Amino acid sequence: MKEKYKVLVDGEMEFEFTEEQIDNLDLENTAGGSAHVLKNHLSFKTQLVLSDFLNKSYTVKVNSRDFEIKISNELDLLIEEMGLSLAAAQVINDIKAPMPGLILDVLVKEGDEVKAGDYLLVLEAMKMENTLTAPRDGIVKSVSVQKSQTVDKNQLLIEME
Repeated sequence: MKEKYKVLVDGEMEFEFTEEQIDNLDLENTAGGSAHVLKNHLSFKTQLVLSDFLNKSYTVKVNSRDFEIKISNELDLLIEEMGLSLAAAQVINDIKAPMPGLILDVLVKEGDEVKAGDYLLVLEAMKMENTLTAPRDGIVKSVSVQKSQTVDKNQLLIEME
């Protein structure tokens, strides 16, 4: 069985896709996180503007208009359907690099109080900017990286209390 995905656009429009449908997109990648998409004989110029990899949310520019995108896979949908939450099952104290990359900006410092969803730092990976956010309310215990530093996957970036 192929993986299914649900995509919520601007909190209003909802779409479902299968892995096969995504694989069959007429898509041509270009430089800088941009792509050219053909759908129903229409041409769309797209660009990834902002990426929150951990929360599966993105800002995508399509023909000069920005869209907020939230992607859910089958596991996310099942957890939601059952009324469960992965966040409630664990407290995240360590923010680690989801992929190797370059730290473009560090937006917090030791002792800062943050709320869930606040921007912590910007990581560039594969020519895309990924903004890492606070997984919960808390206080920044330590910041282990600085601007312009390269990091490896799973490297500790920020520790929270």
